[in-house]
Amino acid sequence: MRIFFLCNNWLGWQVLRWLQKQKDDEIVGLAVHPEIRSKYGNEIRLEVAGTNCLVFDGSRLKETCIIDQVRKQEADIAVSVLFAYVLSGEFISLFPRGCINLHPALLPYNRGRYPNVWSIVTKTPAGVTLHYIDEGIDTGDVIAQKEVPVLVTDTGASLYRRLEAEGLELFRSTWPLIRAGTNSRIAQARDEGSYHRARDVEQIDEIDLDKSYRAEDLLNIIRARTFPPYRGAYFVHQGRKICLRIELREESEVARG
Repeated sequence: MRIFFLCNNWLGWQVLRWLQKQKDDEIVGLAVHPEIRSKYGNEIRLEVAGTNCLVFDGSRLKETCIIDQVRKQEADIAVSVLFAYVLSGEFISLFPRGCINLHPALLPYNRGRYPNVWSIVTKTPAGVTLHYIDEGIDTGDVIAQKEVPVLVTDTGASLYRRLEAEGLELFRSTWPLIRAGTNSRIAQARDEGSYHRARDVEQIDEIDLDKSYRAEDLLNIIRARTFPPYRGAYFVHQGRKICLRIELREESEVARG
């Protein structure tokens, strides 16, 4: 199958690496984030170095000239992994087998950004979902998904790493069904679930020292936003931002340490 691949970050790189090893598939186009927004960009580009795959600036996919170039690649399907740009209906229509996306959330919960944060803060189910892309944000028909438990010792970082691992496994196990055209396709309930924008975390990041919090709620905010090297939660003292991180270990682990 001829694939147009759109990706960013470690998980995008790992899915691309795996697809490159499949003898019945060919990556004919690759869309990546501009350097300022790119993570693992060099590793991703190296995966297609020396091949006939064309590399595109992911921020330009709505431009007519880019649409025309993508069309000429004659890809059967588009695959998106942690790609942050919203795709237009015109772009989606280029692929006879559709566009699919691997999202680190248990849709319809936590559409949009930072699902690992919101599963801890709002206690919504966490997981990974492979779904079709429509013109909404993470609203397309579900192909496959798996719930991932949120542990009481989880931080935003530890939960995210488990979501990455489960997402890669979900893609590997489901791809043969997609290739064969025998995968499931289940519509999402549009009036259920939740959606978060990137800037929504700004509403929880500042800990107000004059505000009363339930202990559990405050703990959940701090651990959800613990993701080194990122700033995360903070409070302001004498005009200075004091950043917070937390480490959680069970008593048996402390004793062994």
